Amino acid sequence: MGGMEFGGSLSVANVQQLASTSKDVPSRYIRPEFELDRVSSDESVQVPVIDMSKLVDDGELMRLHLACKDWGFFQVINHEVAEEVISKMKDDVQEFFNQPLQEKMEHAQLPNSIEGYGQAFVVSEEQKLDWGDMLYILPQPVNERNMRFWPRAPSSFRATLDKYSSVLEKLSVSLLSAMAKNLELDPEKFLLLFKEGSQGIRMNYYPACKQASKVIGLAPHSDAVGLTLLTQVNEVQGLQIKRAGEWVPIIPIPGAFIVNVGDVIEIMSNGEYKSIEHRAVVNPEKERLSIAAFHTTNIKAMIGPLPDLINKDQKKQRPKYKTISAPEYIKLIISSKLNGKGNIHSMKLET
Repeated sequence: MGGMEFGGSLSVANVQQLASTSKDVPSRYIRPEFELDRVSSDESVQVPVIDMSKLVDDGELMRLHLACKDWGFFQVINHEVAEEVISKMKDDVQEFFNQPLQEKMEHAQLPNSIEGYGQAFVVSEEQKLDWGDMLYILPQPVNERNMRFWPRAPSSFRATLDKYSSVLEKLSVSLLSAMAKNLELDPEKFLLLFKEGSQGIRMNYYPACKQASKVIGLAPHSDAVGLTLLTQVNEVQGLQIKRAGEWVPIIPIPGAFIVNVGDVIEIMSNGEYKSIEHRAVVNPEKERLSIAAFHTTNIKAMIGPLPDLINKDQKKQRPKYKTISAPEYIKLIISSKLNGKGNIHSMKLET
């Protein structure tokens, strides 16, 4: 980000440590309101599956288009990311979180930075907290990496993350190009907005909690970025998306990436594609780990409805969202707590 300061998160207690040493869950984590939420028990309701090897076909492109319009979430298979790359990333993330707290704290967040080990989006001393810790690193653009936050243990971590970052960036470009085609945009022009864009990789650790129904691993939110690619590290499920007024648990396909449209794509598509509210729940018996890779525009981009889309086919659409600079947008996001689709609402123009 060119050395710019965008703000950070307040320092809070380490949840992994809390879970291992305390019998009681502190009141700041207790959120009984989530016990009232409706959770779907119909396992047949699942997000679409997109076969990357078939995205040259009109039929698969249309499936992707409908997934972005109607769901905002999908899983991708045959994505050509080698299984050993994914497996090694999972192993190294698990090993990082298995280290003593003192070792992990060497990579703790600094003031005015979201990067590092800790929590994100804690903006006040009063707000309720999520039952989880994270290691958040910005691997892209490469020339702006801050190696202070890149663990040296396990010894393979840095090389593993470098490889993982690179292959996921390529996958995100393929998906964004296909989305541009579906929106009848010039893919090359659209991808220029993401050239040397920001990639953040958030590694999540959600400890088991006996009061799992009263805490939340990650509060309901939509992702502020362009596109998110998620992989689950272990076999414990926890991702849920909001659809038709209830929470739908996502069952990951082995080897697939779970992909979701972020707020930036919703804004740029003028609402044709939708970012969807989702959350992470906690397991009462087992820890859960996941890795989310966020991809968004470069710092020079303007975040707003794309002019080419607004003016398409002489049928001028009314812009539904504000247009602001990428730095303004980032400051808006980092200074806010997770609150459903609150960030999108703050970008909407009055009707």
